[in-house]
Amino acid sequence: MPPNKVSNDDLAKKIDTNDEWIRSHTGIRYRYLADETIAASDLAIEAAKNALAMAGGYRGADAAQRDKTAAETAKTLDFVIVATISSDHVGIPSTACLVQDKIGAFNAFAFDISAACTGFVYALETAAGLLCVRSERKRALVIGTEVLSKITDWEDRGSCVLFGDGSGAAVLEKTGKQGNAGLVHSLLYADGSGSESLYLPRGGTRNPFKKGEIIEKGICVSMNGQEVYNFAVKAMTSTIESLMKSQNAGIDDISRIVPHQANARIVQAASKRLEIPLEKFYLNIEEYANTSSASIPIALDEMNRSGFLKKGDLILTVGFGGGLTFGGNVIYW
Repeated sequence: MPPNKVSNDDLAKKIDTNDEWIRSHTGIRYRYLADETIAASDLAIEAAKNALAMAGGYRGADAAQRDKTAAETAKTLDFVIVATISSDHVGIPSTACLVQDKIGAFNAFAFDISAACTGFVYALETAAGLLCVRSERKRALVIGTEVLSKITDWEDRGSCVLFGDGSGAAVLEKTGKQGNAGLVHSLLYADGSGSESLYLPRGGTRNPFKKGEIIEKGICVSMNGQEVYNFAVKAMTSTIESLMKSQNAGIDDISRIVPHQANARIVQAASKRLEIPLEKFYLNIEEYANTSSASIPIALDEMNRSGFLKKGDLILTVGFGGGLTFGGNVIYW
């Protein structure tokens, strides 16, 4: 996370809103916002170093030792995938290429995935496919990273309170283990008919900058909140049902469901529809707000470091976001 922690009360000093409204409508209390010098790759590099150091066996607090272990582990990577909608540059170069260079993963190829808040879910399954049995590839780095504060309309009080900046990463390794170990199943979906419910209306080849044009606002996310809410609840419930069915699993078999942290009310609605206790869902949106593709890996890392996860735990991830995209993963920790 970037160092700048911003509370709802801090926002209320600049925007016509208040803590009670934000918390009751979203479940959000804080978010971390990057300063002008920080881009998506900067956060991604830090998350990558943490994950690589852990994969290399180092879990201490010494920064120099962390970086040394991360650099050694980076040399073993076959590829790097970055999921983001707030990349350093539009199109080229990919944020993944910037990360690949800065961490010293010189033997790895690299590319970005743009699937909005489902990006990490998509990226995990993409990595698993590239680590298939017939491939000689053995190890991958998967990152979700966002600096949403730079594509947020801070005059739109209905949406700007939702977003935060952050990054999370995971190292995937092909181990040859059979059965219930690691990432065992994924479901990926898309519904482009709802693309304008959540999108960036300016900046691409559909609506590029025109010479002489006066632009009063930067390139900002446009969102129809009600449409996104309705889609998210339906997508989340159907994905969880399908993931459970794929494993012939009942609710007692599942240790945790890790949803994209978009809005606490979405999770509450899905919990009620599915008749799954809310306690089964891991929520940290109060602390971090909506960090899009970074929210699931941030949650997984927080759970892991806090001791919530034990070897063999059955975990479901579920994402939903712009595109529209949705999907989930089955992971045996």
